[in-house]
Formats: sequence, structure tokens, C-alpha cells
Amino acid sequence: MHIESPDLLAQAEHISPSPAEQEQSAAAACASELSVQSKAHQTNLLGLSRPEMEQFFEAMGEKKFRATQVLKWIHQFGVTDFDQMTNLAGKLREKLKTVAYIQAPEVVHKNFSKDGTRKWVFRVGDGAGSLVETVLIPADDKTGARKTLCISSQVGCALDCSFCSTGKQGFQRDLATAEIIGQLWVANQSYMEDVPVGERTRTVTNVVMMGMGEPLLNFEPVVSAMRLMLDDFAYGMSKRRVTLSTSGIVPMIDKLAEEIDVALAISLHAPNDALRNELVPINKKYPLAELIPAARRYISTDGVIDSARKHVTIEYVMLEGVNDQPEHAKQLIQLLRDLPSKINLIPFNPFPHAPYGRSSRNRIMAFQKQLSDAGFVCTVRTTRGDDIDAACGQLVGQVADRTRRAERWQKKVLQQQGASKNGNHTEILRTRG
Repeated sequence: MHIESPDLLAQAEHISPSPAEQEQSAAAACASELSVQSKAHQTNLLGLSRPEMEQFFEAMGEKKFRATQVLKWIHQFGVTDFDQMTNLAGKLREKLKTVAYIQAPEVVHKNFSKDGTRKWVFRVGDGAGSLVETVLIPADDKTGARKTLCISSQVGCALDCSFCSTGKQGFQRDLATAEIIGQLWVANQSYMEDVPVGERTRTVTNVVMMGMGEPLLNFEPVVSAMRLMLDDFAYGMSKRRVTLSTSGIVPMIDKLAEEIDVALAISLHAPNDALRNELVPINKKYPLAELIPAARRYISTDGVIDSARKHVTIEYVMLEGVNDQPEHAKQLIQLLRDLPSKINLIPFNPFPHAPYGRSSRNRIMAFQKQLSDAGFVCTVRTTRGDDIDAACGQLVGQVADRTRRAERWQKKVLQQQGASKNGNHTEILRTRG
């Protein structure tokens, strides 16, 4: 306990504010509190789709076209200050300050890899909140610089895929639309901070809903965010450049097909039910006999392949001695024989105490050749950003886990290490750093 000395107490009494100053200070504190309370009743425009933005302005007694103006200011020019929205009338700008605000999730950490990969850690929620991670991966293609952003949809993940460090963190909650699209907003801004507002252009070219969480278990906010990505007055991305990756929530794949046209990726990782039950436990509820037909339905209309959905991307993490043998490749060829697909082999990115190892390069190349010889387009994903723990499967964040999965995982690790069961081990298991 800290005890003030008599001299300091006397000094404090001598310089104590006058009644007028005390009243002024109290008034300022009251105004600050009212500001906080007022914001709680304001609308964050960052998360509104165009129809929602139009409804917002019509409710204010304004014309619908104001929605497209504000969408462009927010998402194309990265402007959050209403005073900078110069094509809005002054009275409207003042009115907006009282009923709305524009705010992306707070960036608490960012790290840029030597290979150009960028990672951000966002705080979401009140107080200390929870942390989620987002990664941007640059690559050169025929049209120039391609920048792919891997976006998170949940705080943690409700699924528990055995090879993914994110799943070991457990699950807290879904992200709101503003928290999802805010990741794209921040990534774009990172390239435009020193660019004059009128000269800013969209930098991120591709988005994959492939970060923390299962997107189809947070359906409405994810779809709303993707609609903003496709909207010409927001990010104007091609529907082939927005990809949703799922572990296989079959009913929601069908619902997705009805709601929006984006590319689909399936986190498969095993060619048979027995192995997939171990690697991707949701398979016990939605086995391959249901998942593959759902993927086929997604890319077809009345049995005819839709030109806008030419194929499904199959993601397959390569685990040494687990799913990388010639017989696994044969089973995969048989499984996907009637599904137009591209196969993406992903070298496993180890995390502390992971129960698997990465397949050797020779094994991966042999597996790829076997699939290619069978007529499949098969690529091997280049590992990027592993020096900043931004590689596939390494997104961890910090989750106020309400599933107690992280606690159980820690106990399991301690038991495997032969550690004492006594003591309070509360640290969060993370990847390097």
C-alpha cells in the first residue's frame, strides 16, 4: 500500500482546485460520460451494406443516393471523418456526427514479414476484449501485384480440427459485420496512409474467408461483409476473387448458394470418413457422402455447371504419415471424380506440441504428381509469413474461451510433458513469438 507523506498531503491540499474549477471538471467528466453513452446509441456505418445504408438515410429523411456517396468515402477512400466528405451538405455532416460513427476494430499489433506478408492483431469487444488475427499475402501474377487477404469470422473457432492451432484456443463469439469488413478496411488503409484521399485506390485484390473461425457458423454477418466486398460502391471485387472456406457445414453450403455468388473452398484434408473424423470432427455430423454432393450442388444449377462457379477448391493439408500416402491419393481421386475441383496441397505449419509433422517435399511432390496424372489441377501452396506466425493454421489470437477447450488442451500438453498437475497454468498457448 502506498502512503502519502504529510508534506505531500499538505501540498495536495494547497493546490486543490477551486469550487469553480471543481464544477468545471465535473461538467467535463459528465460530458465525457454522455459522449460514451451517446455512442452506444449511434450506428457504426462501417458494417452497413448498401441496402442497410439506404434504409439508414431514408430513416433520417434523406435521399437514398446518400448511401452510395458515404459507401465510397468509407470503403474506397478510407475516410472516417464526416467533415472530409465534401459532397455532403454541411447540415447533413453535422447531423451524421450525432447519430453515426465509422470505426474499424482496434489494431493492437502489426507485423510485416520479410517476404511481404502482413499480419494484424485486432482487439474486439469491450475492455480488454479478445484478439483476432488477419493476414495479407502478396504474390505476383500475370496482371501485376496480387494481394490476398485472409479474414477471420469468429473469435476463436467452434470447431476443433486436430491440426489447427486456432482450434486449440477454443471459442468465444461471432464477429459482427463491422469487425469482419473492418479487417479489409485496415489492410487497404495500410497501403494508402500517405496517399492523398482523391488518389486512393483499392489495393487488396482477393479475399479468402479462411482466417480464425468457421464462416458458415456466422452466416449473416459473413454474407453481409462479402456483399460489401462485391459492391461496386464499396470494394468492387470480382465474385471469383472472394472465397469462402468451410470445413463442411452442409445445410449452410446450400443456403450460401441461395444468398450470394462467391467462390467456395472445402477444407477436406482426408479422403475417407474414418480419417476425416479424426482430423475434422464436424465430419461425424456431415460425412463425405453428404459434403461432396453439397459442393457439387453449389457449383451447378439444375445439374448444369454454372459459368460463374466453375469449380470448388479443395484444401488438403499434408501431414507426415497421416494422409500423404499413395493410397490416400487414390482415395482422393475416387472421391472427387465427379466434382469439378482444383486441389491445393498445403504443407503443414507446425505449432507447439502439435501431434503431427509436415510431409517431406518429396512426398508432397509425389502426391501432387499422382493427382495431376489423374487429370486434376493440383497446386502446392507456398508457405508465406511463417516468420511472423502468419502461415496457414497458425492464426491464434487470444480468446476468452467459453468452451474450456484451451484449458483442456493445456492440461493434455502438461500431462504429455510429465509436468505436475499442481499450479495455475493460465498462459495461452501460442505459436512462436
